[in-house]
Amino acid sequence: MTTAETPRSTTRKLARFAGHYVEMVVAMLIGMVALAPLWPSAWLDRADVEALVMATDMTVAMVLAMALRRHSWPRIAEMAAAMYLPFVALLVPYWLGALSGTALMVAGHVLMVPLMLAAMVWRRAEYWH
Repeated sequence: MTTAETPRSTTRKLARFAGHYVEMVVAMLIGMVALAPLWPSAWLDRADVEALVMATDMTVAMVLAMALRRHSWPRIAEMAAAMYLPFVALLVPYWLGALSGTALMVAGHVLMVPLMLAAMVWRRAEYWH
């Protein structure tokens, strides 16, 4: 006896896509909270180092969550890059004095959100099912 798999509706696919995104954001928040105490407090006195430490905390947890969901390593690497790129790109204006430490942190997080979404849309076959 064979059974045909019924295709999922667009609404269901969109819900799963959004669910994947929310799972990654939750993993990132858990990473920030759980891994932050591991870093020497002297490192966090510099805004540029603090931004990279926070990006690392979020990325480690997100990589773990994606690996547990059996995403491919190239997709995991793309998502990790989407998380780091805003901070790395903003370091230059920060070092030149064009951005404050607070602006570096806020802008890095604000830019990360659409970059992660763009990575998901670009590889929607990985997330849209």
